This record gives sequence, structure tokens and C-alpha cells, in this order.
Amino acid sequence: MSERSQFRLLGERRFGPFFGVQFLGAMNDNVFKQALVILLAYQTGAFTALSSDLLQNMAQALFILPFLLFSATAGQLADKYEKRDLITLVVALELIIMLLGAAGLLMKDLTILLVALFLGGTQSAFFGPVKYAFLPQHLQETELVGGNALLGGWLVIQAGWGIAGVALVTCLLALAGIALSRLVPLSPPPDPGLRIDWNPVSATLRNLSFATRNRTVFLSILGVSWFWFYGAMLVTQFPNLAKNVLGGAETIVTLLLIVFSLGIGAGSLLCERLSGHKVELGLVPFGSIGLTVFGADLALASATPFSAPALGLAEFLRDPHGWRLLFDLCAIGVFGGFYIVPLYALIQSRSEPRQRSRIIAANNILNALFMVAAAAIAVALFAAGLSIPQLILVLALMNAAVALYIYSLVPEFLMRFMVWLLIHSVYRLKKLNVERIPDEGPAVLVCNHVSYVDALVISAACRRPIRWVMDHRIFRVPLLSFFFRTARAIPIAPARENPELLERAYERIGQELAAGELVGIFPEGRLTTDGNMAQFRGGIMRILKDRPVPVIPMALSGLWRSLFARNPGKLQHARHLFPRIRLAIGDPFGPQQVTPEKLQAAVLELRGAWR
Repeated sequence: MSERSQFRLLGERRFGPFFGVQFLGAMNDNVFKQALVILLAYQTGAFTALSSDLLQNMAQALFILPFLLFSATAGQLADKYEKRDLITLVVALELIIMLLGAAGLLMKDLTILLVALFLGGTQSAFFGPVKYAFLPQHLQETELVGGNALLGGWLVIQAGWGIAGVALVTCLLALAGIALSRLVPLSPPPDPGLRIDWNPVSATLRNLSFATRNRTVFLSILGVSWFWFYGAMLVTQFPNLAKNVLGGAETIVTLLLIVFSLGIGAGSLLCERLSGHKVELGLVPFGSIGLTVFGADLALASATPFSAPALGLAEFLRDPHGWRLLFDLCAIGVFGGFYIVPLYALIQSRSEPRQRSRIIAANNILNALFMVAAAAIAVALFAAGLSIPQLILVLALMNAAVALYIYSLVPEFLMRFMVWLLIHSVYRLKKLNVERIPDEGPAVLVCNHVSYVDALVISAACRRPIRWVMDHRIFRVPLLSFFFRTARAIPIAPARENPELLERAYERIGQELAAGELVGIFPEGRLTTDGNMAQFRGGIMRILKDRPVPVIPMALSGLWRSLFARNPGKLQHARHLFPRIRLAIGDPFGPQQVTPEKLQAAVLELRGAWR
């Protein structure tokens, strides 16, 4: 399990061209869509007599509708056919759509522009299942890349040549995407024998049924859809927030979109670093907390009047309220990245490979339904007399309620959050040779037992879930028992205390290893009372007799001074903030090499003198 920088992937053909196509496609969507949004907000009279509020909602609905109509078909096509050719075909369709949009912009024809927007949504609906199923093991699936809104928002307000500039840039981006798509490596179809169901209703219902087969995946899809609800309701308010609430110019809308997009891009990149290059579900609750806190503050900040009566970009940036607004938007984007990236990665990694594209399509369908619901609820709240700042406050409070509900259904998120906080706020963990833990397949991990949080520390350092075998008394420790039960730990007792529990534990261990899981044990059988290692017991030999699998020695150092150890002098160490601890992993033992004495010697050597 080697840890490597995500940026190295950009230089490899298996990922770089694909990322380029995705980047250019996302940029093109944003250039055209944000240009149209700003035109409809600030230059409505040049296109139609309809109100800007009605046009904003109409544009949003037209872009979302194709996801409801075509996502199911798109998912089937992505599972049936080779993906490189599909990518090229979809990007070529993008060029045709951008040419149509360019004509609409130059002719100032609203009908052509709305048709182009609908077709753009169609193209995105077909591209989504392809791109998210292409490299499911990576986390580079961010929809809003920092700076996407900058180009479209800045170009369209340039006097004389701005609209023509948008038309030219969107077509050039589409052409560049076609060229890059031919460099994408071949990707064999996972289900070439699939029969396409062209009926959108039955295909949609079937895709949704695929998604519901794995409860965690389906609930993660609901969590992703909620994020799109939150984001759609928030971003849709930007033009009218800038114009009607702040009294600002078009440049303010562009600035808000830039900061929000940069925040999501930064949050997605930070997510990779904070997660330790693994799917870290503990960041999801962290992200939802930020979405609520900074969403509420954004509502309060936007309700505060500015000192300048006419708000241009310079006046906005000179006012402290403007910087508070920008900070809140950036923070919402960052925490949104923390929230959304692990959920997407979980959906990709835990979906059945033969049905992955159709599950992604089901995700797109639910995303679209939630965004439609966001628009409908926003209209209802406005009809009830709420202002935009009040709407944003309601949205932040709704996010808190939804988050609590989701985490009550999937306690794994909260469990991982507890583990993540332990390592990032209590201890400073140094990991040595974590790559020796296999990415897949069964193995037994053995470690010295220093404190009550040993299992939490090791779980935080390991990318894969571990089924811990632990003393039944520790299994029932208040608060920690939540982690142990959620992590599907295996309580065990000595034969003299509870022989039935002992036999059930060995049976569970065998089942987990047969399923290809990692099993963690503390062969000492108890916590150390003096900081030294006790003799390793022989239970490991019984495990290997039934299931001969590799055994990986590990050693924890630094936890003897922890408040969670049985150290009589631990209170005198409590003044040390963020104490350093270390987890060292040794070379695996083959099952025929293992004896308790050899494992103890290996763990002792890994630990060294540092207890």
C-alpha cells in the first residue's frame, strides 16, 4: 500500500489525458453556463421580457432535466461499450453544442441558448457515468475546478467583444477535449453482453435497484445528492444575491463563483492529504459541520448592509463585510470538498464493477431529483416571504438535520470521524512501512498492546478496515464500544471465563479471513501494566491452523505515556500537547514461519526502546 502523491498521476498516460478531458469539459460547462447565468441576471432586456428570477429557474431546470431522462441509458452504454470511444463521441457532441450556443450568443436568441443549455445537460448526463467509472480507485472527480467560473464570468461582461469571446473559447475547449480524448487508454467494457433498455422509466428503476443493493453505497449516494441540493440552492442565489441584496455589479457574481469554486478545488486536494491517501470517511462529518457553520455565517454576513450605496468590485473588497462573505464562501467550498470526495470514492470503490456505471447513473438521477427539489423548495420559501439571507440560513440548518440523520443510519461515518480526530487533534502519528499491509486479501496483524486506543490508532493508519479481536471487557468500555461495534470487532474471553465466547470468536475470525479481510490481534492478551511486552500467547497458531494466511508484525511506540494507558505516572505526561507516537510495520511472515516467539521478537525489534 504505497503512498504516492496524487499529482504524479497527471504525468501518466493512464490518467493524465483522461484528467485533461474531464478538466476541459468541466471548464466548458462552467464557461457557457455561468456566462448565460450572468447575461440572464444583468442583461435580461436584451433577450426577453421575462423576469430574471423566472429565467434563472428555467435555465436550471433545463440543464437538470436531461439527467432525469438519459442517465439510465448513459449508465448502460458505459457498462456495455469501450470507454475511450464513448469519451470521444461525447466530447464531439460537446463541440456541436458549443457551436449552437455560440450562434445563440451572437444572435442574442434566447430559444437557441436554452436549447443549447438543454443539450449541454444531455452531454453531461452521458459523460458522467463514463468518467466516474473510468478510474474508480482515484479521487480526481471534482466537478467544480477552481477558476472555472472565472473565464466565463469575466469574458461575458467585456464590452463589444465579450460575447464573441465566450463563443470562441467554448468551441476551442471542445476541440482540445476531442484531441485529448484520443490519448486516453483503452478501457474494456465490464459487461459487453448487456442488452440496452431504451425505456427511460424501466431503465431508471432498474438502475436505482442496483444502487440499493449495497446499503452503505445507497446511503452515500443520498449523501452526495444532498450536497447537490445544498450546492444548487446556494449557487443559484449568487446572481440575485449580488444584484438585489448587495446591490453589486456583474463582477461581484464572478468573484463569488471564483471563490466558491476555488474553495471546492482546494478542499478536494486537501482531502487527499488529510485522508492519508485513502478513502477517509471520517472527513464526511467534518465537512458537514463546516457546511452548517459557515453557511449560517454566510447568511448573517449577507444580511449585513455595506457602507457603499453602489457596490463595484473595488468597494466590495474595501469593505470588511465583503471579505467575510468571501471567507465564508471559500470555507463552504473547502468543507464541501471534504464532504463530497470521500463519498464519491466510497461509491466507486464499493460498487459492483459490472454495474458501476449504472450505479453512477443512478447517483446522477438522484442528484438531479434533489436539485429539482432544491429549486422547488427555494421557490416555496421565497413565496412564503423569506429573503435570500434567510433562505441560506434555513439551508444551513437543514444541512445539520440531514447530517445527523445520515450519520444515525451509517454510524461508520462517525466512527471514522472519531478515529480521524484522535490522530489529528490528540496525537502526532508517524507511520513506518505502511505499504507492507496488503491492498487486498486476508492477513493477520499482530501488535503489542499498550493502551485502550491501540486499535483506533492502527485503524487510522491503515487504509483497509480491520476486524479487531479484543478482550470482551475492553470491547464494552463506554464510548470506545461504539467504535468497536461499528468496526465489527470480535470480543474474546479466556476459556476459563467463557469457553462459548472463545469458540464464537475463533469462528468469526475464520469467517472474516475467508472473506478476504484483515484481522488484528494483540497476542499478549492484555494491556501492559509496566510498559514492557508480555509473552505472546498461542492463539495465533490455532488461527493459522484453520486459515493459513500471512501474518504481519506491528509495533506501537509512545502510547505508554498516554492517558489511555495503565501507566501510574501518566498524569505527569498530560502537560505534553500532541505527543508523538509511532506505528512501525515489519515484513510479513508466511504461515509456516510463524511461532509466538518469533512474532514477539519481531514486534520487540520494531518497537525498540521507545515504549
